[in-house]
Amino acid sequence: MKTNKSIHFVGIRGVGMTPLAIIAKEAGFKISGCDIDEEFITDEVLAKAKISPLVGFSPDHIGQADLVITTGAHGGFDNPEVALAKQRGITVWTQGQALAEFMKGEIFERQFETVAVAGSHGKTTTTAMIATILKANRTDPSFLIGTGNIPYLETDGHFGKGRFFIAEADEYATEPTYDKTPKFLWLHPNILVITNIELDHPDLFVDVEQLSLAFLTFAKNVKDKIVVCMDDEEVKRIKNKISAPVITYGFSKDADFVIEKVSMSKEGMFFWVSNKNTNLGEFMLNVTGEHNALNALAATVTCLELGISIENIKKGLALFNGTKRRFEFVKKLHSGAMLFDDYAHHPTEIKKTLSAFQKTYPDKKILCIFQPHTYSRTKKLFEQFVNSFTQANETIFVDIYSSLREKPDSSISSLLLKERILAKGQKVDYFSNLPDMVEYVADKKYDDKWIILTMGAGDIYKIANSLN
Repeated sequence: MKTNKSIHFVGIRGVGMTPLAIIAKEAGFKISGCDIDEEFITDEVLAKAKISPLVGFSPDHIGQADLVITTGAHGGFDNPEVALAKQRGITVWTQGQALAEFMKGEIFERQFETVAVAGSHGKTTTTAMIATILKANRTDPSFLIGTGNIPYLETDGHFGKGRFFIAEADEYATEPTYDKTPKFLWLHPNILVITNIELDHPDLFVDVEQLSLAFLTFAKNVKDKIVVCMDDEEVKRIKNKISAPVITYGFSKDADFVIEKVSMSKEGMFFWVSNKNTNLGEFMLNVTGEHNALNALAATVTCLELGISIENIKKGLALFNGTKRRFEFVKKLHSGAMLFDDYAHHPTEIKKTLSAFQKTYPDKKILCIFQPHTYSRTKKLFEQFVNSFTQANETIFVDIYSSLREKPDSSISSLLLKERILAKGQKVDYFSNLPDMVEYVADKKYDDKWIILTMGAGDIYKIANSLN
């Protein structure tokens, strides 16, 4: 497709769609897009890219588009803009298809060496770390990362002049109503990273075995090598079923690359790595948590495969300052408390994030304000959620943030979570009204001995504007 052509994005403000639009614009395509009129974490990067989304969905929006790319949300294929595009014979791609076509490079008349980062947790951070290392080493990579602004990269999507294309690979459905194919199965990367495998989308996968089959199918698409974490039980279980060459990493002594030691502080984290009895020395990160040491090691192994030296990898990692909504320091409140925000929405992520805060700030107490994400996940993993907040000194639940693709389920609620956790003797509360919750937190005047942590994959981060 010639770059003087026009691409229209339906649902352009989504974390998977925004970077696609930025890549297409930087490649020279004419860009238009639309979405609902709400605050998104992608607003900053869209504004920086001078992309102004139209509000709402109307057939008039697609104009003379040569290609329409649609998210699975907002009606998917039933969206009025998508329906008209199909009626007119305009090519329609889903987000997953579009990413695959972009990475193939033909649309840009380019060829890329591609890396896909998959896994239930850690894929956003790992992808951002790889892109940071490659940018720091002046390779000017193209990348797609499913978040908002990333400090060193200054965006979440980029069309570079270099030969590398790095992308976060999502296991969710291509189009939830009509095409349940996991999005990452459209991709055929040179290198695949698998950080872990854990059931996170019970509305799509019946159990972890079905999810693992999707990962094994994805592994068959890989052209060169697969990098996997040996600390994950499900990854270990399926590793020998992978036919491509596999490189392993982790705290496990069975891994090819092993984290020998970790030291955490408020200033960041140091960790030490060995590779088959060879000492690779000390690594420094500006983010903390053992899970981030694993993410950094996955990025290290990948970049070694891409030809970056270990010393230059270390220099690149030292420039990484986190991503939007991952252990993100928001501000210090007048009361003295530190306000942080995190995207954790799965029991495993919650426990790892709270543990990282405990180890990084051992002298602080933690108030966790949690917004469960989707009825299906909350119901399926209810017992795990009940046991996920033991490391918080206090927990506040707000109502479940439902997905656009699901119906309310009266059999599950945040109040039920609160009651079960309260029965365990933990300090926990529940508010059905966000302004009441904000007023409660303000009245309690949490002082400088406290960290207030907003957590969840919904819009809980927005209450930061009301906490001063």
